[in-house]
Parts: sequence; structure tokens; C-alpha cells
Amino acid sequence: MSGHSKWHNIQGRKNAQDAKRGKIFQKISRNLYQAAKSGGVDPDGNPQLRLELEKARAANMPKDNVQRALDKASGVGAANFEEVTYEGYGPGGTAVMVSTLTDNRNRTAAAVRSAFTHHGGSLGTNGSVSYNFDRKGYIVVLRDDTEDDEDTMLMEALDAGADDMKVTDDEYQIFTDPSNMVAVRDALQASGYKLDNSEVRLFPQTVTEVPEDKIAQYTGLIDELSENDDVQDVYEAAVLPEDAEA
Repeated sequence: MSGHSKWHNIQGRKNAQDAKRGKIFQKISRNLYQAAKSGGVDPDGNPQLRLELEKARAANMPKDNVQRALDKASGVGAANFEEVTYEGYGPGGTAVMVSTLTDNRNRTAAAVRSAFTHHGGSLGTNGSVSYNFDRKGYIVVLRDDTEDDEDTMLMEALDAGADDMKVTDDEYQIFTDPSNMVAVRDALQASGYKLDNSEVRLFPQTVTEVPEDKIAQYTGLIDELSENDDVQDVYEAAVLPEDAEA
């Protein structure tokens, strides 16, 4: 019995790892599709696609999966994906934006609505919470990938056309006007910087602290949304209490 139990535990861990890897591949596939759809399937002329291809290689994503995503973007695949954004209120009235890429609006809308309802929130109407979010270009350079200090990196970013930069222990986070993100990205890459990420994201103007008695519901909502294959990003205008984060 102990041998069977050990095999069962190993198999269970393997299945969990496979499921996690499958979700990572699904997200990368959608990012590849999005980049190729907006900028073409030739990576030589599409820096964003080059970045996504690098992520696919780093994740050991099979070449067949990559090719399927590119085929869909070029019209070879049958699926027709579209971007849809949902706005809602989490537990305690916290504002949440959900960015999706879907080939079935009805399926995705039902899943997002169910997640909000299941965890004590509600799906809102267009404009109900989006006024509290700003769209910004967001570029990340890992500090381990450059020898530049903070002052040099800031000057390089500003010279490239960025608006601001935030420094963490691991990253230089560069912010731009959404319309200028591509130009800043290209300028930094031309200067030899290796980018870990470049995209247009939503950032909250103000945040609400999640009430202590709503923490479990709130984290459950974010987890369920994030695990949905159709969901690209979840943007939160909320923070957990400091002791809860620990």
C-alpha cells in the first residue's frame, strides 16, 4: 500500500505541474496571438512578438504550440479572438478590471460574472470603475540584466521618451504614455537593453484596503479570475492589510 500511496502522490504532483504548465502555455499562446495580430507574424519587424517568443522559449513551450498561435493570428486557424474588458466590484466594494481575449463572448462573460458572484462581488457596467484606472505603457528591465545604476537608467529612459521610472529590488519599471510605449521600447532595445516586459497596462489612481473579514473572498475572486484561460490580466484597485499579506 505504501508503494501505491507514494506513486499516487508522485502522480498527483505531476498532474498538478502539468496543469500549471498548460495554463502558462495557454497564456503565452494568447500573448503570441495578440502580438502577432497587432504587429505581424515576422519577429524581425515586430519587437513585441520577439519578446513573447523569448518568453515561450524560456518556458520550454513546444514549437507546435507557438506555430498554432501564429497561424491563428495570420488567419490560418479557425478561431477568431477578440479583446473584451469587464468591470466589477469585489468584496468590500473594491474595484476590479478584467482584461480577456476570447473566441466566445458568452462563455467568457458567464465565467467572469460567476466568479464575481461566487465570491461576494458583482459585475458592473462599462465605466463603473474604469474611471479610477489610467492606461500607461509599462516596460521592465531586470536589474541583473544591466550594469547601469539608477541615475543612468533613469536618464536613458527619459531620453528614450519615458515619463517616469520606479525602482524595486529586482526591476527598473519604466512608465510611458500609451501611444509612446512602442517608440520607447524600440529605443531602449536599440541601446542594447534586454527587456523583461513591455505592454500597455492599467494602473489604479487610488486603492481601497480590503476589509479583514473579506480577505478570503477577495483573494478567492482574484485567484478564480486569474486561473480562467480567457483572462489575460486582472487589474486591482485594492490592497490587502499588511498583516494579511504576510
